[in-house]
Amino acid sequence: MNDSPGPSPVARFWQLMAVMLLVALISAAAALTYMQRTGTVLHLHFVIAMTAGIVATLLLAGALMGLLFFSARTGHDATVSDIDDIDDLDGR
Repeated sequence: MNDSPGPSPVARFWQLMAVMLLVALISAAAALTYMQRTGTVLHLHFVIAMTAGIVATLLLAGALMGLLFFSARTGHDATVSDIDDIDDLDGR
């Protein structure tokens, strides 16, 4: 349940996503800077693909982690646990 003071779980999720977007953009910029300094030729399509891949991967990871936290804070995990206990009593 949401017993902790502060922003709601939905607001916390979007804060996490905003931080992950910033981290993803910084990571993409760092990777492109590294590749440029090591002498790699950076064509436009390569830059777009690499940036999109890094950003999408890190945002997906952040979204999945955020949903895990959201589920735990809103009590959805406890609901599933309660259903499992009922199924155990029924002999399933």
